[in-house]
Amino acid sequence: MTRIIAGEVGGRQLAVPKSGTRPTSDRVREAIFSRLDHADALRGAHVVDLFAGSGALGIEALSRGAADATFVESATPAVRVIESNIKGLGLGTRASVVRERALPYLKRATAQWNIAFLDPPYDIAEGDLAPVLEALVTRLPTLATVVLEMSSRRGTPEWPHGLRVVQSKAYGDTTVYFAECVR
Repeated sequence: MTRIIAGEVGGRQLAVPKSGTRPTSDRVREAIFSRLDHADALRGAHVVDLFAGSGALGIEALSRGAADATFVESATPAVRVIESNIKGLGLGTRASVVRERALPYLKRATAQWNIAFLDPPYDIAEGDLAPVLEALVTRLPTLATVVLEMSSRRGTPEWPHGLRVVQSKAYGDTTVYFAECVR
């Protein structure tokens, strides 16, 4: 069972889609949010959670003080789970859920985000991830944080101009990359 680690809804459990997603482990989420908390990046942040799955990353950010979060997920069953989790935790006024693929959404979006979470399927083709990262850069202010979770078996992803990797760390089968927007 996936749970929220800390903050206003810390300890509460989240539903996860029955299939088609790979929820971020508690250990990896703790590491991600420890770094973000240490940088005081969450308080008042505007967050986008791409390839959102259960919504655990965006919901954790809301629980820890993010102003709002947009959850982008293309699978209808996962969207229903995210909506149920948000409603059940009473976070509905600070969250919006979009059922759409990440790239088309980013191409039409007008919002800007301080923090972007990307947890694409481990088998996503490099040719499918690179355009998402390129489109994301246009929606980020300078020094915005991008957190990308990928399979450790894959090579380092191709980063577009405008994003600079500041740290990466492997946690078993998962590697987490932290990048910042530079102009």
